[in-house]
Amino acid sequence: MTARRRKAVEPLALRGSLWFAVGSDSLAGSERIELLRAVAEQGSITRGAKAHGISYKAAWDAIDAMNTLAGDPLVARSAGGRGGGSTRLTPRGQRLVERFEQIDAAHRRFLKLLDEQAIDLDQPFSLLKVLNMKTSARNQFVGTVTALRAGAVNDEVELTLPGGQRIVAVVTQQSVQSLGLRTKTTVIALVKSSSIVVATDLGGAKVSARNQLAGTVGAVVPGAVNAEVVIDLDGGGSIAAIVTEGSARSLGLKPGVRATALFKATSVILAVTA
Repeated sequence: MTARRRKAVEPLALRGSLWFAVGSDSLAGSERIELLRAVAEQGSITRGAKAHGISYKAAWDAIDAMNTLAGDPLVARSAGGRGGGSTRLTPRGQRLVERFEQIDAAHRRFLKLLDEQAIDLDQPFSLLKVLNMKTSARNQFVGTVTALRAGAVNDEVELTLPGGQRIVAVVTQQSVQSLGLRTKTTVIALVKSSSIVVATDLGGAKVSARNQLAGTVGAVVPGAVNAEVVIDLDGGGSIAAIVTEGSARSLGLKPGVRATALFKATSVILAVTA
């Protein structure tokens, strides 16, 4: 037995930071925003720097850099009379602080959601789950546009999923434009389970369904008339189909059986995050 004690393995956690930038230069992150807030509350760079826990020079250099990068001053100083001079945030500076607080709150909520829903490496990543997107379509895939082929009225959009599987969708040209689709765009593909046809032995047969995703039956959930068949795809992920109980029996569908999910390109609905 080794004398060295094994360090306890801590779970993975997600961290992130937010900042405003102008070109390649950082304008303000949480530290500088806190400084601006302290200056506004204290009415003085000297007192604001002290409240923030930094030197006057460090505070002045940061404010000078922000004023220069922002184009319009964020902090203004006024000459004093009997009461001495004062320092205040300009209206633009106040709006910057307020907007940062709003965006930072949303950023922290999103990081918390990602940390709760996506950090488990033993579970597949689902952008829809993270975004809490609800839809009636049982099958939801996140992929990347790898090809766009224009037609007279409709366009053909090819997506590649993280596991390497490909899905082809046919949508109108207007939809392609309104969704801003182009290669490398991240897209959500929705397919209703009722649009899926399940085959167990194509035997080289040619079918009109453009999309063919192969895998192994992971579960069969029987119902009064129909059964839900879940196929674990070869490249990862799964797809669900609704078939009649009679079809499930005749195809011999049960866990471990090889099967292919077939669906037409026109059955695919595409969505992008706003």
